[in-house]
Amino acid sequence: MKVTIGHAGLFLISLFLISIILTSCMTATQHYQSLPTTQERELTVGIVQKEIKTGMSQADVISVLGSPNIVTRDSEGRETWVYDKVATEYFYSRDAGSIGGGAGGGGTPGSSLILGLFGGGYGRESGAYVQKQKTLTIIIRFNKDGKVDTFSYHASKF
Repeated sequence: MKVTIGHAGLFLISLFLISIILTSCMTATQHYQSLPTTQERELTVGIVQKEIKTGMSQADVISVLGSPNIVTRDSEGRETWVYDKVATEYFYSRDAGSIGGGAGGGGTPGSSLILGLFGGGYGRESGAYVQKQKTLTIIIRFNKDGKVDTFSYHASKF
């Protein structure tokens, strides 16, 4: 029994192995897109714009935004609530892959098995690191009846 692999066969095997390697590793962009975000409900400008309305009760504001960081009361008994949130997020994602191969040949006396030597290797590594800081300050002023009179907000990302 005689098995031979020619140059074309070695080329096809090499091409197949390299294509598997290149399609199985993620690029840095793919890592960035796959980074997790916090799944809990974040306090955002969108929530303030959508949920907070003039005339809301303090209980309703707490159910939407939670407890304020600062509560003050003016000389007429009107409360002002301040929500001051600062968040820093760190994410890192890494992927590494490698492949190696080898083949040998031989035979026993009286038969011939011809298989050329084949060897190779390939390694690849990619990753992404993200650090974000964001702030959100919300100021809500209530009237004497404990209803939202005015509110304002400021957000930044860097």
